[in-house]
Amino acid sequence: MRLLRWIIPVLLLGLAACGPTKKSVYPPTLSIQQLVVLPSGQWQLTLRIQNNSYGGMDFKSLDGQLQLAELVPVRLHATFDLDIPELAGDVIQLNVLPTAAMTKALQAIAAKGSAGALAYRIGGSASAKPEQEDKPRSFDFNGNDWISPVPGIPNTYR
Repeated sequence: MRLLRWIIPVLLLGLAACGPTKKSVYPPTLSIQQLVVLPSGQWQLTLRIQNNSYGGMDFKSLDGQLQLAELVPVRLHATFDLDIPELAGDVIQLNVLPTAAMTKALQAIAAKGSAGALAYRIGGSASAKPEQEDKPRSFDFNGNDWISPVPGIPNTYR
């Protein structure tokens, strides 16, 4: 009888260990890797998507907004197919039409050179399919950081 009391829990633990382990899935982090002011006045954003999950994710789209300082935000929207391995990052590019106030704020820090910096916030949702799942799902993202002019490269900020 004593032997059965020890064997059954050990067998149950052994059977539980036989199944595949589920990898933890966490929301991604997005940040501006580079902002280039194009001759047309549009901004070309290079956004870095950081996969914070312990499994690969196939990113499909993002929908959000970009806010500089405390100015009115502009919409960010992109559809793409980007497979990012676990705990890694990759970039996408998209063009944005800034407001006049955003353009002035960027010009003001450009005049200060590398000493200039401008706070930004980026937030919204990204659609991605974790490697162990069948359907994509929506992940919220929020972040804030600073951008500064790149010395020696006009109209470029990082």
